[in-house]
Parts: sequence; structure tokens; C-alpha cells
Amino acid sequence: MTQNRRPPAPHPAERARTIAARGGRAALLPSDGTEDRVVPVLHHVHARGEATVLLPDGHPLVAAARGAEVTAMLEVADHAPVALREPVRGLLWITGWLRALEPREAREAAVEVAEHRPDPRLLDVGHGTSVLRLVPASLVVADAEGTSSLRPEHFAQADPDPFCAHEDHWLRHLELSHRDVVGLLSQHLPEELRGGHVRPLGLDRFGLRLRVEAADADHDVRISFSRPVRTAQELSAELRRLMGCPFLARRG
Repeated sequence: MTQNRRPPAPHPAERARTIAARGGRAALLPSDGTEDRVVPVLHHVHARGEATVLLPDGHPLVAAARGAEVTAMLEVADHAPVALREPVRGLLWITGWLRALEPREAREAAVEVAEHRPDPRLLDVGHGTSVLRLVPASLVVADAEGTSSLRPEHFAQADPDPFCAHEDHWLRHLELSHRDVVGLLSQHLPEELRGGHVRPLGLDRFGLRLRVEAADADHDVRISFSRPVRTAQELSAELRRLMGCPFLARRG
């Protein structure tokens, strides 16, 4: 009997690193329940899984974490780059110990973040904005591929997807300017989903993800490349193959 196999996909640690690298919307949730969801002024998840979080000086969480560690969870949401009725396509939760940094540490942390993510809000550190550091105990990633728990060392050993910095631009361009291409890619969908509204949802080295917005529900479908890709040229060749490019078919 033939068994249905899931298409190849990035490892959970790679998916988690990719969500972190995109730097989507974040919320801080103190574990003692004394605060509602706290939206940071700025956040940055480092390669080791630690997170730097900026909050206003007067926030109660800054006072609680000054001189003592408090347990907290940082939630990072990965939003699709195109307008969908359900825009969140993945979540990363980092649970650990939060503490407020002293002025010198805070300035050093701001410089470190600026090297990876320049942002004018970092200039407010020491001038109305405090810096907190979250040291991870565990991480959880959840998306259409599943939900997985990660140890910080596994997160640190992974790399973000090679296309994560350009994915948003490419998918928006596909959605706005190349609906004909989306139509050609739809031929790889299960027959029962081809009547829905097909939208580009995601792109990684293993394949393309499409969202089908149907009357009953939303359905996410992964369309695999013939092999993992690493460069724009390899990606272009795989997309043309999926579209049924006659030239590639003759060479294939």
C-alpha cells in the first residue's frame, strides 16, 4: 500500500532561525501573569537564541527585572508578506530568564543589535528606553509544518533559510504582478483545492508554499522543488520547472 509522505521541509531549528531573522511582530509575556502582553519598543533575537528587548524606562517589567531575573516568554509572529485573511503563518516562542541591563551593558547591547539591525529607536537607549536580555531555556516553533520544541543549542547550530531576506519582496511581486504564474503553479495543487483563491504564502530552499482560501477554510500546501536550492539561479530554474517551462522540459 502506498503511504502519503510529507514533502521535504526545513528542519524545525532552521524554521525557527528564519522566523527570528525576519524580526516579525513580538510580544513579551511575563510568566507570573501580573502583566498582559507587552509589545516591546524593539526586539532582536540573536543567533544563540538570546533576545534583546527594549522597553520604556517606566514600564513595571523593567523595575521587576532590575537586579533580579524574572521568567518570561517572547512570542515572535511571522506574518505573510501578502494580505491574507489569516496573516500569521508561523510563531516562535522563546521562554527563559529576563533581566534589565545596567547602563554600560545596555549601550553595548544596543551597539551589538545595531550591527545586525540598524534602527533609530536604538538611539533612545539611556534616554527613556531600557534594555532587557532574555536568556533562553527552551524554544518552540509552530507553523503549517507542525509544532516542535527546541533546545537553545539546536537553534544556535541552525542557519536561517538562504532566501529569507528576499522572500517578502519576491512573494509580493508574484502576488501583484504575476497572477498568471500563480495560476500555473496551481496545477500542482490537489484537485479538490483548485477552485479556491490561491495566494503565494512562503518560499524556502525546499519549495514553495501556497495558501488556498476556500469557502470552508484555509489550506496551506507545500510544492516541493526537485532538489534543495541555494542560489537565485537555482531557484529560478526550479520555479520554471514547476510552471512547466517547455525549454526546461525538453532539456529535463
